Amino acid sequence: MSKIKVVHYINQFFGGIGGEEKADFEPVVKEEVIGPGLAFKQNFKDEAEIVATVICGDTYFNENLEEAKAKVLEMVKEYNPDLFIAGPAFNAGRYGVACGTIATAVQDELGIPSLTGMYVENPGADMFKKNVYMVSTKNSAAGMRGAVKSMSQLALKLAKGEEIGTPDEEGYIARGVRKNIFEDKRGSARAVDMLIKKLKGEDFVTEFPMPDFDRVEPGKAIADITKAKIAIVTSGGIVPKGNPDHIESSSASKYGKYDIDGLDDLTSETHETAHGGHDPVYANEDPDRVIPVDILREMEKNGEIGSLHRYFYSTTGNGTAVASAKQYAADIAKELVEDGVDAVILTST
Repeated sequence: MSKIKVVHYINQFFGGIGGEEKADFEPVVKEEVIGPGLAFKQNFKDEAEIVATVICGDTYFNENLEEAKAKVLEMVKEYNPDLFIAGPAFNAGRYGVACGTIATAVQDELGIPSLTGMYVENPGADMFKKNVYMVSTKNSAAGMRGAVKSMSQLALKLAKGEEIGTPDEEGYIARGVRKNIFEDKRGSARAVDMLIKKLKGEDFVTEFPMPDFDRVEPGKAIADITKAKIAIVTSGGIVPKGNPDHIESSSASKYGKYDIDGLDDLTSETHETAHGGHDPVYANEDPDRVIPVDILREMEKNGEIGSLHRYFYSTTGNGTAVASAKQYAADIAKELVEDGVDAVILTST
């Protein structure tokens, strides 16, 4: 019996090319087992083999989405594999988006069974979990062993055309697909059993988990806006011309803090947007359309607000991991409190 042929996709870091400085690395294919592929090889044993590894930089893939996807598809097609694996990406946002994009494309356009793996809060998870099987991993590469083991087991099932069990049984992120199953007990009896366990403080598994919404208590109203110091924070990606901090156009790994002391107006000569999720023409033409520095300066001069804070904070929100956004918010809020800021205007795109 011949082995299952696998093509594996990884980014520039796991491919041994380099870190962020090599994130613009264009796709290449190597007939080698590289990085996480070595762990897959061990788990596959004699059932499957990686015949090629495709390596692509995260920035290149996300900033040249259609071109990168087409190139990788051609590389995969050349080997006519039985199975395609991308990642695992853990909580790396751009890597997760790339893995979800290419795994979906290989499955839909080439008809090859595909899967990937990532942390549930990776933006790629929300974007592609309904399209492709996606094994749930820990949020960092420290969970590589467990991730590869689960991915290998599910991958072999996919390649063999075997029936795939529930998310809990197989370890993949729920895809929102409803499937009829038969239970020994009727629904009312199961519900009572769960209620009794809950009342006793015992563990139980609900059959219909409810979404967990993050609730934030609203802040107190500003007592006197004419004396308040106002700051601007944006996920619209406004940065000084040239994007000195190299904030990514998608799945941002950082935010910037920029001085606007003495500036009454943002212009196309001084500022631009780094955001890759919308048409940037109007934002680049007049950055005040995203962060209203000009209007706030007028209000400051007219005594309608106390003052405009000397710095504004900026990142790009599209595709950025929720965990990353929460950390940025905590860091920025700490500085704003220390600087005596009374209120913040949050803008997007």
